Amino acid sequence: MSSKKAVVIGAGIAGIASAIRLAVKGYTVEVFEANGTAGGKLGEVQQSNFRFDAGPSLLTLPQYIDELFELAGKEPSRYFKYQKLDVICKYFYEDGTKLTAYADKDKFEEEMAAHIGEPVTSTEKQITKSRQIYELTNPVFLQKPFGGLKSFFTKDGFKALLNIKKLDAGRTMHRANQSLFKDARMIQFYDRYATYNGSNPYAAPATLNVIPHLEQHYGAYFPTEGMYSIITALVKLATELGIKFRYKSPVESILLTGSKATGIKVNGEEITADVVISNMDIWFTYKKLLKDQPRLHPQKVLQQERSSSALVFYWGINKKSQKLELHNIFFSADYKAEFDHIWQQKTIYHDPTVYVNITSKLKHRDAPPDCENWFVMINVPANAGQDWDTLITEARKNILAKLSTRLNENIGKLIISETVLDPRDIETNTSSYQGSIYGTSSNSKYAAFMRHANQSAKIKNLYFCGGSVHPGGGIPLCLLSAKIVSELVG
Repeated sequence: MSSKKAVVIGAGIAGIASAIRLAVKGYTVEVFEANGTAGGKLGEVQQSNFRFDAGPSLLTLPQYIDELFELAGKEPSRYFKYQKLDVICKYFYEDGTKLTAYADKDKFEEEMAAHIGEPVTSTEKQITKSRQIYELTNPVFLQKPFGGLKSFFTKDGFKALLNIKKLDAGRTMHRANQSLFKDARMIQFYDRYATYNGSNPYAAPATLNVIPHLEQHYGAYFPTEGMYSIITALVKLATELGIKFRYKSPVESILLTGSKATGIKVNGEEITADVVISNMDIWFTYKKLLKDQPRLHPQKVLQQERSSSALVFYWGINKKSQKLELHNIFFSADYKAEFDHIWQQKTIYHDPTVYVNITSKLKHRDAPPDCENWFVMINVPANAGQDWDTLITEARKNILAKLSTRLNENIGKLIISETVLDPRDIETNTSSYQGSIYGTSSNSKYAAFMRHANQSAKIKNLYFCGGSVHPGGGIPLCLLSAKIVSELVG
């Protein structure tokens, strides 16, 4: 058992997971969080008698959460329960097509054939391709720190190198999907997975077509107490392991002695530590916590294109909809134009793709009787000084018009409470530079290699976890970043 001390900056899911893993190894761990509660982007919103999960709403690969409890010798189900979804998502197209994405492969293929007419062989090819990419990338890029060329000098790395063409990095997701499917609706269906890490399917490499495998093969899940219960369960476990959480304690700087991190400064107090782990966005870690050390800043990483952000309306709806599921997507009629507006024009398209998440479908206490809690989100550009107040007003009008048309009901009249989250709020609340949800974008075939590493190359004992560093954003990858950090710390 180690007698060393570790401090973690930020109580997002990766920070909590890192703390748990080091505590299991015997470290004394303290977590410092600027906000009054844990969770970061994985927070919750209480509004009138409605409850909303503030950010991430889809759970995949829950085994990475279970693993944390198992490492601590605990039974996961005593802390955290979840159920597998039979229906992953319901899709609404502008031409009136409705498609239900069933978890069962055969049912989904039947649904696709009935409503879109795409042959089953096309889907089978996509499933095979997605699985191949996952099997090649998972052991090299996801489960381990990426160390450049030396990462390929392993059995798994050599296998990935020999099969590099199968990674499909030379063309975009959209081009790859065009080669598999004839129907534009099916291409749009698979292009949407680029948004799972805040990227553009018309620019991001086809390697990202690995994402459907995580959802379609391993399944989609819903925590029985909502997504925020992931955080409450992990905080409970961490506390039982002796980890101390210090809320409303924004870290001012990382302390250095020569080229070694020796602690942090919080509210004027210097706290020494053998290990410093930052779960803060990599941009703010350097620009705020190491602002006096510009020579240590990784300029190329900090100048990379940011991922997209989100505009979210939390609507209390005075009715229950029989037409909607837990997850629902209302597609734009012109997907290319929507992404051009986000990435080239840095604005919001007048016909955005709208995502509606309704947790009260499964967790009834999230809304009053005969009501529903609608988490309504569109993808928007990162904050670069746009006139957000004007953009939000216009977007709200367009979203309501779209939903009302597709659902054949005046949705605006059903709203009885509302809260709005925009890129400015995301940046302020979660220290995510420009409100970008996933750190840097993946709109380049080199993006996976350019993410900041989990260990500083210039500062000893300084480590990084979370969505803005390797291996990327989203709950599963954030949890894997924590696993990588714990292995690097030793």
